[in-house]
Amino acid sequence: MASNSMVLFLLFISFSVLSVTSFEFQVGDTNGWVVPPSNDSKIYNDWASENRFQVGDTIHFKYKKDSVMEVTESDYKKCNSTHPNFFSNTGDTLFKLDRSGPFYFISGASGHCSRGQKMILKVMSDEDSQSGGGSRSSGSAAVAVMLCGGVVAPLAFSYMF
Repeated sequence: MASNSMVLFLLFISFSVLSVTSFEFQVGDTNGWVVPPSNDSKIYNDWASENRFQVGDTIHFKYKKDSVMEVTESDYKKCNSTHPNFFSNTGDTLFKLDRSGPFYFISGASGHCSRGQKMILKVMSDEDSQSGGGSRSSGSAAVAVMLCGGVVAPLAFSYMF
């Protein structure tokens, strides 16, 4: 009886840990949302292309004396900040990725966008996420393997790959 309870407990833990479906990403890593150096104006697009975003994830912008706007593709290309879909200037902004497809972000501070403080971020569709690619933290799966040993290992490997 005790072994059945233990197996059920391990299965519950493994499914709970593996069902984590959203992550929070820090835009710009430790540098945050700042005007990039003149020799590295594509820093945010490079950062976005190195990550794998899914519907439900959150991106976290940290900045000082600045703002962040989500805009249309056309406004992104022109660095036009007059009609944003989303605007925040709190210095600590969370933006939930609520659909698949591209998101376009720019700084609303004068001159910052034209100096490279802008980013295109692509949120994967269900079909994209099934085929893999990009990097995404899989710390939860690793924890499940350590906690539950061999019972969860096959599940964790199918989740990670």
